[in-house]
Amino acid sequence: MTQGCHVASHGGPSTTVLAGPVDHNGGVKSQLWAVARDMIRPRFVRALQGLVIALFSLTANIALFALAVASLALIPVVGLGFAMFPAVMEAVRWRAEIQRRFARWSDVDIPSPYRPPPHDAPIGSWRRFRWVASDPATWRDLAWLIPGAISGGVLGLVAFSIPVYGLEGVLLVPVLVALLTDWYGYGLFWPLDTVGEALLVLPQGVILLSLGLSAAPWLVWLNAEFDRLFLGPTQTAQLRQRVERLTVTRADIFDAQAAELRRIERDLHDGAQARLVSLSMNIGLAEELLRRDPAAAEQLLAEARESSGHALTELRSLVRGIHPPVLAERGLEGAVQALALATPMKVDVDVALPGRPETPVESAAYFAVAEALANAAKHSGARVAWVKMAYHAGKLRTTVGDNGSGGADPARGSGLRGIERRLAAFDGTMVVSSPPGGPTVVTMELPCVLSSPKTSPSSGTG
Repeated sequence: MTQGCHVASHGGPSTTVLAGPVDHNGGVKSQLWAVARDMIRPRFVRALQGLVIALFSLTANIALFALAVASLALIPVVGLGFAMFPAVMEAVRWRAEIQRRFARWSDVDIPSPYRPPPHDAPIGSWRRFRWVASDPATWRDLAWLIPGAISGGVLGLVAFSIPVYGLEGVLLVPVLVALLTDWYGYGLFWPLDTVGEALLVLPQGVILLSLGLSAAPWLVWLNAEFDRLFLGPTQTAQLRQRVERLTVTRADIFDAQAAELRRIERDLHDGAQARLVSLSMNIGLAEELLRRDPAAAEQLLAEARESSGHALTELRSLVRGIHPPVLAERGLEGAVQALALATPMKVDVDVALPGRPETPVESAAYFAVAEALANAAKHSGARVAWVKMAYHAGKLRTTVGDNGSGGADPARGSGLRGIERRLAAFDGTMVVSSPPGGPTVVTMELPCVLSSPKTSPSSGTG
């Protein structure tokens, strides 16, 4: 019986394991061809990406640099540059943002360093010009245009040209061109003057194609790293962005704490407090009726006992809403499994943590998962949901998904916005993918440090 192959990727080259015996040679050949295709295809894609980068760099960069210099030169002449320079820099920033997206092809993240624009500052106004001119990122973008054109043009063309050059040899294109031109001159940059040189086209093409495909990803990555030197935020800009983010998150934390206190006060006033008042009144009436009407006093005491039970249940529920005991006793793994069991739909849980986060981070992650599952059960119409939680590179990464109708938007939902505020308090992030028709996937990351090795039960299915 023919068995398939398993491909496992862990951030590096794919590893393929052929499992079990194969009845016929065709199965082995098809598997080997699939492996070769999966290895070669992304390298060809990188070579094509190098061509795209080169074309953008050699055209847009040079044109925008010329426009920027012209707009600066017009400032002292007629003042037209005051209006032209901000408009040109908008185009430069658009070009730089495209280059940041190109960098993501090589998994190089280049954050945007720009300051937020001022209010009521249209292009052509003095405030707009002052905002653009005072932003250090403006001049870093200008300083990048020509070096970026050289780097992107050279590295991108090399990444594309060597594989194409080798592919010509593999396909014997130079030999065909030489035959068609009666061996005169060069066959597509291949000097072919003798039959012996023609016989070397194929092996040379294989070598060049292999070298080119191996080098293309690294050349594209090298260009992305070079771009990050200019287009990424400086330490000062990172500090400024950090301060701005902390200012916003601090306000969100205060709002969230105030809302939480109001909720606790409301629950105590409407629930346990009202029951305790009723309990006190029943006990007082029972004291008055104890000698005159023992039967009525006994009934009032029974009602008081029942009311005390309800008050105790509500107090326990309130405490669980502040910090669930299951979280303190069993950690995130057990607490998330308990959430899955309490959710009215099937929830698959996969938690793999080598230790426990700090208590505040653990609580934030738990309530974020609880809110995400509650939203899925209430709004998505899903039948199945899943929770995956793992720790990697100093971050607790949690994914909550469902097979519902999709369309979730943090801007329109207080639940997701609450999750975002809760995570932001710990410098965490949330990304929501919810196209119409589903599925909805909420990915949350929390920077943290794990403590002792886990002692909670293994993950399972809820």
